[in-house]
Amino acid sequence: MMRTPLVVGNWKMNGRLADARALANAVVEQTAGFAAVERAVCPPFVHLPAVSETLAGTDVGLGAQNCADTPPGAHTGEVAAEMLSDLGVGYVILGHSERRQFDHEEEAGIAARYAQALEQGLRPILCVGESLEVREAGATDRLVADQITGVLDRLGAQGLGDGVIAYEPIWAIGTGLTATADQAQAVHASIRALLARHIGQAADKVRIIYGGSMKAANAQALLAQPDVDGGLIGGASLKAEEFAAICAAAARG
Repeated sequence: MMRTPLVVGNWKMNGRLADARALANAVVEQTAGFAAVERAVCPPFVHLPAVSETLAGTDVGLGAQNCADTPPGAHTGEVAAEMLSDLGVGYVILGHSERRQFDHEEEAGIAARYAQALEQGLRPILCVGESLEVREAGATDRLVADQITGVLDRLGAQGLGDGVIAYEPIWAIGTGLTATADQAQAVHASIRALLARHIGQAADKVRIIYGGSMKAANAQALLAQPDVDGGLIGGASLKAEEFAAICAAAARG
């Protein structure tokens, strides 16, 4: 089955307001020739209004880097999914490895965030992946399955909705290491097989993107794999020309 490639830039906690506007403008300009590739950028929360204005009328989507696991209420410092929806946000990253590691997010809370996102019409990007220790122990598939079934168990027959899964091997984020194309494909195929056991043929429609230090130099080999449907791009998304090069690779498939 043909799945539309998806390339998402995770800007993390980077950039002043002027930087965010300039980068969003540059992404629009430099990726204009890749309409066959769905593109989105995820700036920090405080820059969402400005980037939303910059992207208005373009085909580059807007995403957020997280959302709360509850509806609005007495939750100081949190941002509700419906607030993101009001800003024109279409995607939201959930369960990123940095959130799991440094903010102690666990499966139940991530599943609750996922449910909130779907309820407000957002498209969740569920991040899953293993540490080097887990990989060396041969437990990658089991850990990734646990991370996904946490959401599937909560949502039941709804499955993942129109969400996306991002496989991000923790050992390949910010380390200069990258999973080989074969390593990435093996995990992506395992994820799709897991989904097929839970949601049947609908698994063929789920986009599984790679999030472990994809950049222009390795994007083509990764994106040529049959179950790699795009990328969740970290550092390389802070340079519009690098992001555009990855989009070009996604367009070639």
